[in-house]
Amino acid sequence: MKIWKLAFVTTVMIATTITVAEARKSTLSYTCHQARNLVHSRGTILMSTGGHSYERFVSNRSFCPFGDYVKRAYAPTRDRRSCQVGYTCTMDNPFELLRD
Repeated sequence: MKIWKLAFVTTVMIATTITVAEARKSTLSYTCHQARNLVHSRGTILMSTGGHSYERFVSNRSFCPFGDYVKRAYAPTRDRRSCQVGYTCTMDNPFELLRD
């Protein structure tokens, strides 16, 4: 199990380093439609969401670590205060609430 955790952390660090090495894009520089298209075309991207906050957006679950789920991700854009630009990866199972 420790090897899987190490492999996961290493993968995330490499992916983040590669993404950070690119010029950081801001959701506030794009319209909602443009930001959505950017996430969709890249698959995964780290974007500033204003101030000193950043978020990693993905276009679908295939860009998340094995076992993670996706949840809708909203961010401010040039034309909207809240736009669903894509998804974020989460370990929270959205179906947990349905088990009761």
